[in-house]
Amino acid sequence: MKQTESSVSSAALKCRRICGTVLLIALMLLTIGLSEARAEISLTFGTYAADKPTETVRQYRPFLAFLEERLSQRLGKPVTIKMSISKQYVEAVRQLAEGKIDLARFGPASYVRAKQLNPGIRIVAIETKKGKKRFTGVIVVHRDSPIQSLEELAGLTFAFGDQLSTTGRYLAQAQLLGAGITSVDLRGFSYLGRHDLVGEAVGARKFAAGALKQSTFRTLVAKGVPIRVLVSFENVTNPWLASADLDLEILQAIRDVMLAPQNVEIIRNISNNGFLPSDDADFNLIREAIEQSRSF
Repeated sequence: MKQTESSVSSAALKCRRICGTVLLIALMLLTIGLSEARAEISLTFGTYAADKPTETVRQYRPFLAFLEERLSQRLGKPVTIKMSISKQYVEAVRQLAEGKIDLARFGPASYVRAKQLNPGIRIVAIETKKGKKRFTGVIVVHRDSPIQSLEELAGLTFAFGDQLSTTGRYLAQAQLLGAGITSVDLRGFSYLGRHDLVGEAVGARKFAAGALKQSTFRTLVAKGVPIRVLVSFENVTNPWLASADLDLEILQAIRDVMLAPQNVEIIRNISNNGFLPSDDADFNLIREAIEQSRSF
């Protein structure tokens, strides 16, 4: 009888141990599941310094903070977005193509190049200027320059932006070609990188003319840089892009936040831009300009 009681007691003890182990494992799995459910989503936003890097940070950080807040609410997880600012356009393009950044804001020509390198890159949305997918680029000369037409630039010097710049290279070269001017007709030209550097160089009479964004032109004039507009031309507004590897749920959440009607005024107050849906066909104008520039 004692042996039977001992066997029963031993079996009960084993049962309790097994149940305890199972319960412990279940609690651990639940804890892990809850932890994963609340795990932070870390994203990297990348762009290049078309103007001064400090100005680039000032321009984007408020909107990225807004995006972090709304994405955290929508996805039910804390979302953080860090910034990666490249000095050169080509570096930022490579980072997006290789999936080293998750989200990017590029100029149209940089998007076209990135799409060539990695066809899996997707458009999240496109910025708007007064509700349109167009904004203005300018070719400027010194305020006191006697030049009144593009044709008069033959035999003179010209400052372009980055070699991948839509405004600062491709569309500006298309304007010059339209005026019958190719690279051999200029006394010299250089790629200076940033738009502000182009405007400052023309204002300092280092170049007879140069191409830059209208917004940068206005900023420079307000600072006293002596330049004026010779010619204005249209450009496609900037797309926001997702890497080929970004999770589709996160991509859709970002797109929904950018395009939500209730966020329109908030976004405009933060970034001075609204957003519209976009697809690859919006950039055919830029592809044509890139192809045309081969003749420059």
